[in-house]
Amino acid sequence: MFKLKTLCLWVLTCCITVSLHAQKKQLTNAQYFENKLDDIVQPLPVVLRFENDKEFVMMKDRKSFLVNALTGTMEEYKGKPDGRAEQSVKIKDHDIFLNDRRITSTPEQEKNPVLSPDGQYIAFTRNNDLYTYHIETSREIRITQDGSELILNGYASWVYMEEILGRRSNYRAFWWSPDSKHLAFFRSNDTRVPEYTLTDDGGAGGYVEKLRYPKPGDANPEIKIGIVASGGGNITWCDFNETDDQYFGLPYWKPDGNTLLVQWMNRAQNELKIYEVQPANGSKSLWYEERTHTWINLDDEGDRLRFLSNGNLLLLSNNEGYNHIYLHNAAGKRLNAVTSGPLMVEEILWNNTKDVIFTARTRVNSTRVQIFRASLNGKKIKQLTSDNYHHTQITVSPNAKHITYTYGNAQTPNAIAILSENGKAKDLHHSRTAGFDNYQLALTEILRIKSEDGKFDLPIRIIQPLNMEPGKKYPVLISIYGGPARNDVMDNWRLSGTQQWFAKEGLMQVILEHRGSSHFGKEGTDYLHHNLGYWEMTDYITQVKWLIANRQADPERIAITGFSYGGYLSAYALTYGADYFTHGMAGGSVTDWSLYDTHYTERFMGTPKTNPEGYKKSSVMQYTHQYKGKLQLVHGLIDENVHPQHTIRLATDLQMKNKTFDMMLYGGNRHGITGKQGIHHYNLKNRFIYEHLIKKPIPKELLR
Repeated sequence: MFKLKTLCLWVLTCCITVSLHAQKKQLTNAQYFENKLDDIVQPLPVVLRFENDKEFVMMKDRKSFLVNALTGTMEEYKGKPDGRAEQSVKIKDHDIFLNDRRITSTPEQEKNPVLSPDGQYIAFTRNNDLYTYHIETSREIRITQDGSELILNGYASWVYMEEILGRRSNYRAFWWSPDSKHLAFFRSNDTRVPEYTLTDDGGAGGYVEKLRYPKPGDANPEIKIGIVASGGGNITWCDFNETDDQYFGLPYWKPDGNTLLVQWMNRAQNELKIYEVQPANGSKSLWYEERTHTWINLDDEGDRLRFLSNGNLLLLSNNEGYNHIYLHNAAGKRLNAVTSGPLMVEEILWNNTKDVIFTARTRVNSTRVQIFRASLNGKKIKQLTSDNYHHTQITVSPNAKHITYTYGNAQTPNAIAILSENGKAKDLHHSRTAGFDNYQLALTEILRIKSEDGKFDLPIRIIQPLNMEPGKKYPVLISIYGGPARNDVMDNWRLSGTQQWFAKEGLMQVILEHRGSSHFGKEGTDYLHHNLGYWEMTDYITQVKWLIANRQADPERIAITGFSYGGYLSAYALTYGADYFTHGMAGGSVTDWSLYDTHYTERFMGTPKTNPEGYKKSSVMQYTHQYKGKLQLVHGLIDENVHPQHTIRLATDLQMKNKTFDMMLYGGNRHGITGKQGIHHYNLKNRFIYEHLIKKPIPKELLR
């Protein structure tokens, strides 16, 4: 009876929607194909920063304005929009410039110049050696002498850049102390790391690129951590054995610059220790540790620790099920939990010695980010924003008198608001225009689908086709990334001409979530330990079944698309999940986890030696005998992240089984297809959608 009532309500909703849409205007070709949507929503200004507790700087129409937080009055801002100090360093023509002054003039390329906090020195690397430059005396100081292709000083080995320090580091592996007296740096020895060869078109002789890339079970880079005075001299090496099987995370200088906190992790990545190191002699003492039976993430954002002015600090950890804030003293001892329960802390925005302002999601409403304020003693926590909206682009004034943020949800266009310390919020700007209600837009739903075992309410985002007819079946395009502790489904505002065009063409556009996403804390993610692919696909299949039973999805036209990990799941869906997924577009795909890098893969899967069955079951090639439908494979030929051998190996396996599929390789492209070839890839995917899902000729207006 309940299911019948739900179906009747759905049909009624469709009829009402069709009736309402009939009275509204359709988008024009310029809105559909050129994304000219200013009649519907307009771009919002961007709050750059607070100058003080009463004024903030905002960018609007490419101009900067100083805005009074109390009255909302604006005047043109005369300072620099980015608020940067007068001194700045950059690379130009392979040399370092301080403002307009050329600092270096060498045939070699300098990399990652960074000013010391006091503005007296510049640190940089050249040919994998570390240097400093004293600005006042124009003196260049060479810190290390042994840089080579295999010995990297202050410059990260590939796997450290990609998986530990993060791509934003641009391979930089050195860090100034707050008092500018010392530099800490990584010395990476890649001698034992296996070499991988990439090839591409490069004239008659071709192009060859070699990369030190460790795959599961291989030797990792050997890391030494050095500390040196800003003016050079003897290097102090921290008291670690570089030949141990270990990882080092982003180090933190204590605010006084007297000691360095070094994150250490075992190869299995289920044990984290933070050591306090003395710069004078490199001696270390254990400062903090945690363990788990699955895995711990090393942070690459510098957000695990946040120091307070009274010597205490805040530490982020998910060791108790969800990501929470804990108060520690200077010696590393935990004083108390600041947050607790089914609350997933995202980011610390502001703090003093008594309170902290942060963003978080609740287990009940994990698709929306909220702003909270909590006392550091853990006795008081308050949500500052409305449950009805998702909140982004948050800026807090120096003493937290005001907070600006952008809010919206899947059905509500974004707006900018300002929140005062008295709890009152006031809207500043709306993206929704006066003409918004005049247009026929596809409805977006954010729903929860019960997992097959009843343990999880899985988020799903659905953009309905326009003018749905009761009883008619509609093709589905599922877009995913997936993977452990990620989230794809958020209740946020998104609008594009292409999205609306596909809705008009009768395409149901869907994003799915699985139990191993960030929505369920470690309770969910731990299911994926040593078992990638299976639970993601199990939950995706549950949601596909629901779409067929409840949203008129056509079981003969269920497509899935993604890139990287999303490419893996798309290929896995057309093999392991081929009874439910009929079409797939997989780009830059991992197809066998034994071919990806050590740090990412082993975190979840262990090594092929310790988890042979898990590697076997997670491989796409294990299920190619089940392949049916139509799969499109895409890869960049010099993808140094997910090597093209993944796609080639899958293609070869499908060929050996006489299976039909499409494949497109893009020369000169890495992990992502860009430039004119990116346009080709865009058209390739749209042609696939029209041929196999919409089943009619693609309109020329959609082609770029």
